[in-house]
Formats: sequence, C-alpha cells, structure tokens
Amino acid sequence: MELRDLVLLRELDERGSLTAVARALSVTPSAVSQRLRALERTLGLPLTEPVGRGVRLTEPGRLLATGAVEVAAVVASVEARLAAFQGGIAGRIDVAALPSAGVVLLPALLGRLGAEVEVRVHDHDVAEADYAALARDHDLVIGHRMSPEPRRDWQHLRVVDLLREPLDIALPAAHPLAAREAVTPADIAGERWIGVPEGYPFDDLRLAIEAAAGEPFRIVQRMRDNRLVEALVEAGFGMGILPRFSTRPSTGVRLLPLRGVATGRVISALARPEVAERAVVRHALEALRACAAEIAPAPRR
Repeated sequence: MELRDLVLLRELDERGSLTAVARALSVTPSAVSQRLRALERTLGLPLTEPVGRGVRLTEPGRLLATGAVEVAAVVASVEARLAAFQGGIAGRIDVAALPSAGVVLLPALLGRLGAEVEVRVHDHDVAEADYAALARDHDLVIGHRMSPEPRRDWQHLRVVDLLREPLDIALPAAHPLAAREAVTPADIAGERWIGVPEGYPFDDLRLAIEAAAGEPFRIVQRMRDNRLVEALVEAGFGMGILPRFSTRPSTGVRLLPLRGVATGRVISALARPEVAERAVVRHALEALRACAAEIAPAPRR
C-alpha cells in the first residue's frame, strides 16, 4: 500500500466522484478505477460501493482515507524539519483569498515572504459554507465567518484565526445620522439597504439587525463587491455594512459602530492538515500571524 493510494481514497471521500478525483490528480477516471481495483485486490477488502450513478467509500475505505491525512501530515512535517535543517524555505504556495480579507493581509504577506516564496493568489468571493471546499484545491484559504467558533464543516481543516475585524454601518456623509458616534438598529430601521446575496455572512447580520429593530430594510441592491457597496452608499442610494480595516477612508462615506447587535467577523486561514505541515505553508502561516498582529490582536479561541 502506497501513500498515493491512500491519497486517492482521501480525495474520493472529499470530492465524491471518480471524475472529480481524476481531475484533481490530473489522471483519467479509468486510471483512478484501475488503482482502486488493484488496491482492493491487494487488501482483500471492498473499498468502494455503488451509490446512484457513482461510488462512495465503504467503512474500510473511509478508515484508510482518514489514515491518508495522518500519514501525509507526518511526511510533510518531516520534510519541513529537513528544510529547516538545510537552512532555507522556498517554493510556491497557492492562496485563495476573500478579496476584502486579502486587501487587509495580502500586501503585508507578500512583502514579508520575500522573493524566495512564489505566491499565486486567487480571489474568491463565496458564501461562508464554501470556504472548506476551496481548501481542496489551494494550499491556503483566507476566509471569514461571523461566529466566534469555527464552522462545523471546517473541523477537518487546520484553522488559524488571524484577526477580528469590526463591521460598521456605512452611511452617506450627507445622511442625518452621519454626525453620530454610533447607531442602533432602531435608528436605521426601514432605511434603503445595499446588501449582499442571501446566504452570505453580511446578509445574516442584516437579518439580525432587522430582528432587533422589528422592521425590515428596503433592499435596493444585492452585490458581492464591497467597493460597489461603498460606491453606492457614497452616491446616496442607501446604507450597508462594510468592514472597518479594509474600507478605504472616504469623505463621502461615514462608518459608524452598531450598538445593540454583535457585529464583527473573524478572518481565518484554512488548510488541509497535511498541507499545513509543509515547510512553505508553515512559513506563510507564521507570516500571516505576524501581519495580523500588526493590524489587530488575534481573536481568542
């Protein structure tokens, strides 16, 4: 039994189809099937079973898939110690980043890592539930969540909480409330609202504000990009939620803390456990922690 066979089972467990596994490993689906059959013959155990038009792992298959993570993590850890002994950490790392979190951290990260580490950045603005899936195809994922504790679907990943960023109510500078130091849900109830798609974390916060105020907003737009939200707020089309650290100072937009409803997001780095043990990824995580510490204290776990 080889590590590559265990990795194949792990990928099947997470990705759910032979076609997806073949795509991830850059082989053909028939090659995946052949390796699975050969491993089953070697072990004398069924590792997959049919379900619908596809297959899933049997109990022995899932056991080996879990073992793949453990073995790969040990191998990566040993390789990392060897790299440290040799006195240099270099390589390439693929980072998937939520744009509004990347604005805060990526410039400092790239500067801290230097030329020895090649960083390939991919921007992904996805729903909170989709960050775990991004870790299958990237070394590190920089995402966010609203809850103090990591999501249930992050439990199989290495989660490093980097910082807590306050979320403020963004108002046009000419709005009657803009001169205040803070607002409450009752102050902004029924206002025109520039929001995000349903299922996104900021929309959950909008629902909480409406519940506290007892009156819904008038939603005039839904969009993912915070810069677009900011532009429409500045133009006077409504108010919205913007993160404090990553919103550029503007004379046309006022950011006010919200009282009466807990706001804020936790920005985290996610990685598969075995990937997190790689020397270059360890190095990047340490650099991310250092960058975050310069912006705000790391949230307590």
